Amino acid sequence: MSAAIILAAGEGTRMCSQTPKVLHALGGKTLLNRVISSVQQLNPDRLAVVVHHQAERVAAAARSYDDAVTIIRQDDIPGTGRAVQCAMKQLCGDGQQNDELSGAVLIAASDMPLLDAQTLQSLIHAHIESGNGATVLTAMLDNPYGYGRIIRDQQGNVLRIVEQKDANSTELAVHEVNTSVYVFDADVLSASVEGLDSDNAQGEFYLTDALEEARRSGRHVGAFAAPDALAVEGVNDRIQLAHLAKAHNRRVCESWMLNGVTILDPETTWIEDDVDIACDVTVLPGCFLQGHTVIAERAVVGPYTTLIDARIDEGATVERSRVQESHIGAEANIGPWTYMRPGNELKEQTKAGAFVEMKKAHIDKGSKVPHLSYIGDAHIGEHSNVGGGTITANYDGVHKNHTEIGSNVHVGADNVFVAPVEVGDGVTTGAGSVIRHQVADNSMVYSENTQHEKKHWKPSWER
Repeated sequence: MSAAIILAAGEGTRMCSQTPKVLHALGGKTLLNRVISSVQQLNPDRLAVVVHHQAERVAAAARSYDDAVTIIRQDDIPGTGRAVQCAMKQLCGDGQQNDELSGAVLIAASDMPLLDAQTLQSLIHAHIESGNGATVLTAMLDNPYGYGRIIRDQQGNVLRIVEQKDANSTELAVHEVNTSVYVFDADVLSASVEGLDSDNAQGEFYLTDALEEARRSGRHVGAFAAPDALAVEGVNDRIQLAHLAKAHNRRVCESWMLNGVTILDPETTWIEDDVDIACDVTVLPGCFLQGHTVIAERAVVGPYTTLIDARIDEGATVERSRVQESHIGAEANIGPWTYMRPGNELKEQTKAGAFVEMKKAHIDKGSKVPHLSYIGDAHIGEHSNVGGGTITANYDGVHKNHTEIGSNVHVGADNVFVAPVEVGDGVTTGAGSVIRHQVADNSMVYSENTQHEKKHWKPSWER
């Protein structure tokens, strides 16, 4: 394939958002990212993205997905036809056809998040095999409202595409619709877009008119029906985005279930595309698995758990918790109501229990932080136990400081470790202690707080 042109210039006003429509996400990736990824699999010689609304922002996103992409800026003249005019002018060198752009040129909208490479490859194959000058990807929809209709002659040849606003009652009754995905021969495309005008209800340069131009020039215009209508549905508003997201997520969950993952309730389980789940994992209701999360065999996740770029090892349990950019070891037990901020490393058979928060904490084998504690910028050795209400006071107002707690340490309830501080192996601390200085191995340490009592005390308002 000579080139692929992705149209990403539109404002997407029906999204009612300050974020460009193509940068809204589905399954953990933006709409634009998903379309670029599908097109990349076809290995086009050149990949171009046409931008206009919030051009810098959309262009930066496109380059982050493919640093070799060609960014083409559409001017203020509206319409998909104008977008392709601008693209062909730049790709062909100021409008002059050259040897670098010949053969098939794919044109795809950027708001079709489920458009897959297999559908595109089938479209291109059909175009080449038929000898068409242009081929449009179509779909049969029960409710075609809002889509351009495919108008054919009695022999089934494509005559034209009529936009919703320009269609009469007979044309509106057609259920075969334009998906805004096309393949043109490069020379046909150059000639067909050159003479486009804006003589229509919306005052725009329609790319669909290029098909009529191609037909008038004597080239055959064909159509290829997408086998999966869901793959070619577009997103114009947040209702459509939610509909496609749910349909896609259902397919993702079913795929994992067919590969040996137990998902009790796919309706409330959301799994992004880059998540990796091993066989015999159990995912309970209300879970969100995001980013590059990896879950190993026999782990149990949920209910009501969010994992973001997390790694969960064999047999671990994570219940009613949020775990981000953290590694949970084999047979570890997390939750309920545990908040794991980025940078945690918990080894096998560890525990972070109810209402525990951790950040950059390294917890060695068998150690437990059962409840009501904050452990940040700290290392705890093996088989230690941290009493409830314990805090590592790691921030002095300027720097984050480190706390080192050894192995086989028994921390009493309501302790504060004022970092930087180091506590040796085998230490026992008393309840309510404030640990400010280094504690030697095998010591018992406590802070004495004098208790004062006044008999027969009355508050001032009762005196």
